[in-house]
Amino acid sequence: MSSYDLTTLGEGQIRLTVNKGDRLSTCRTLRLTPAGSEANVAGLLSQLGRRTAWASVLPHGDLATSIIQEYASVGVDMAHVVRVPEGRIALYFMEPGDPPMPARVTYDRMNTPFREISPATFDWDALLDTRVLFVTGITAALTENTAEVITYAVEQAAARGVRVALDVNHRNLLWSPERARAVLEPLLDKVSILFCSRADGVKVFGMEGDGPAVNRELQERYNLDHVVSTDGTAGVYYSGLEGHQLFEVAPVRVTDRPGAGDSFVAGTLHGYLDDTVLQGIGYGLQTSKYALTHHGDLTRISTAELEAPTSTDILR
Repeated sequence: MSSYDLTTLGEGQIRLTVNKGDRLSTCRTLRLTPAGSEANVAGLLSQLGRRTAWASVLPHGDLATSIIQEYASVGVDMAHVVRVPEGRIALYFMEPGDPPMPARVTYDRMNTPFREISPATFDWDALLDTRVLFVTGITAALTENTAEVITYAVEQAAARGVRVALDVNHRNLLWSPERARAVLEPLLDKVSILFCSRADGVKVFGMEGDGPAVNRELQERYNLDHVVSTDGTAGVYYSGLEGHQLFEVAPVRVTDRPGAGDSFVAGTLHGYLDDTVLQGIGYGLQTSKYALTHHGDLTRISTAELEAPTSTDILR
C-alpha cells in the first residue's frame, strides 16, 4: 500500500485581496490569505479523507508559517516542505472586479527560493510513494528550473508506475502558449488524467471547434485515458475510458472566486481515486460551487457536506 493517495508540489503564496468596490491603486486595506494551486487540491482531498502531501520550498518567517499552518490544519502532510534560512514569499494581489469590470491579478513572485529548485531538492522516493502525482502548468511556467523539476517528476512517476494527473491551467502572465506547449506536450504520453479547459486547448495545443470537439480531440490526439475540459458556464466535457459526456454548469453567486478551479480538480480526482471520473466530475461541480461561497483559496468542506443535497437550509 502506498503512503499517499496523492502528492504534489508547487509554490506557496500569500494572496492580498482588495475589497470589492476598491482598486489596488487606492485601497488602504487588504485581506491576507495563504494560496497555492497544488496545495489547494491536496487540502480539499485531505478533508475528504485522502492521504495527501505537498512539497515546496519556503523561507523561515511568519508568512511561510501562515502557509504551512493553513494546509496542515486540514491534514496535508507538510513534511516535504523544504525550509531555507533566507528569502521571500511569493505574493499576488487580487482585484475581484464587478461587471463590467473584470477581475485582475498582479503577481509579485520573482526571486523566491522556490524558483531555484532542482530535482535534487526533494526526496522522490518518499514523494512518489503515492497512487497519483498531481502537477500543474503553473509551476512549470515559473522558471527553467521549475519546468525541469516538473518534467523530472512526471518521468519518474511514470517509470515507477505512479499515475499522473496534469492541470494545464495556462496563465498568460506567466508564460506564452508556445512555451507552455513546448514544455507540457512531451509529458502527455505519461499522463493518465488531463485537465485542460476549452480555451487552453485552443490557445496552447492549437485545437479548433467548440468545447466537446476540443475535449474529444485532446483525448484522441494524445491517446489519454481521461480528459476533463471546463468551459465557463457553458459546460464541462469529458472524453476517455468512460465514454463522452457533457455536464451542465449552474451559475452561482460569487463571494470569492480564486480556488474554485482547484476545488473542481480536487473533487474530480476524489472520484478518479475511486476509478470513476464521471462521478468525480459531479463532486467537482459541487465543490467548486462551495468554493465560491467563502473567502480564501483553500475550500473548507467536509465529506458530509459533499454528500448533502444542495440546500439553503441550516444543517442541524
